[in-house]
Amino acid sequence: MSISDHATLKCGVPQGSALGPIEFIEYTEELQDTIDMDYHLYADDIQLLARMQVTDVDAKLQHVEQCVVSIKDCCSRRRLQLNPDKTELAWFGTRARLQQLNNQNVQFGQAVVKPSTSVRDLGVQLDSELTMKAHISKVASSCFFHLRRIRKLRTVLDVDLRKRLVCALVLSRIDYCNSVLVGLPNSTLSPLQRVLNAAARFVANLQPRDHVTDTLRALHWLPIRQRVNYKLCMLMHAVHFSYAPQYISDVVTPVSALSGRANLRSAANSNYDVQRTRLNIGRRAFSVAGPIAWNRLPNSLKEIRCLSTFKRLLKAHFFL
Repeated sequence: MSISDHATLKCGVPQGSALGPIEFIEYTEELQDTIDMDYHLYADDIQLLARMQVTDVDAKLQHVEQCVVSIKDCCSRRRLQLNPDKTELAWFGTRARLQQLNNQNVQFGQAVVKPSTSVRDLGVQLDSELTMKAHISKVASSCFFHLRRIRKLRTVLDVDLRKRLVCALVLSRIDYCNSVLVGLPNSTLSPLQRVLNAAARFVANLQPRDHVTDTLRALHWLPIRQRVNYKLCMLMHAVHFSYAPQYISDVVTPVSALSGRANLRSAANSNYDVQRTRLNIGRRAFSVAGPIAWNRLPNSLKEIRCLSTFKRLLKAHFFL
């Protein structure tokens, strides 16, 4: 084993370092002044967000292309290169609106970025109509793969070890970002419920056709839909007691903060305003689904500040 000589780093960020993402953000912080539209930044990942009507698509696309050119110039000054091959474009909306777009592209320098029907964002597969079927299919496939692997060890594992392995390899994948699944029909969520049932049968050493309702309750595992509502309530608890990120807190409003409604019973019950929407996809937004899930909780539960106590009682509430 040998150690390389010390070298002075005059530009860039060492790849693989523990502080790499933070240092990279400091290195590229001037990008925030360059982007004149909604965006998300994390390390070397840049996401541009634009909301528009179908009639405004051409004007918005020009704005997006100009923003991309500004980002490219800013990166060039920092000796960074944007790769068109790793750039993705996705349109989100209803099926009728998407059909009116006629596959609009974005010009990226000399390259043309064509729209994708599905993109991956922090481990979540987002399709154009936000049906989440691609994401659910991928999660279910991954969970069944791990279940098949650990099932080979069932003869040498006791119940406690089986449960730990399932929690680490299966339930962690089911619960990851599962709040985006709110409002989906049972037919769409059924693959994840089948995964949960198969995991319960493995832990309890049941036969493939045995009922698992009592087993799920004994393991204290909530069904898929209740797991989604549980996550929404956890996010709303973070908003209510001011430890959530600001961009999450900004999309919901307590009734007590609305003029003319501060003296209502709903304000005294710590309820949040539910925004009106005409579309089913709008009801799945956190600004709507979050307050609905929170407002349905008992007042005694919404007053609990301690996170561990709230989590315990919240799960017990969903088991009732």
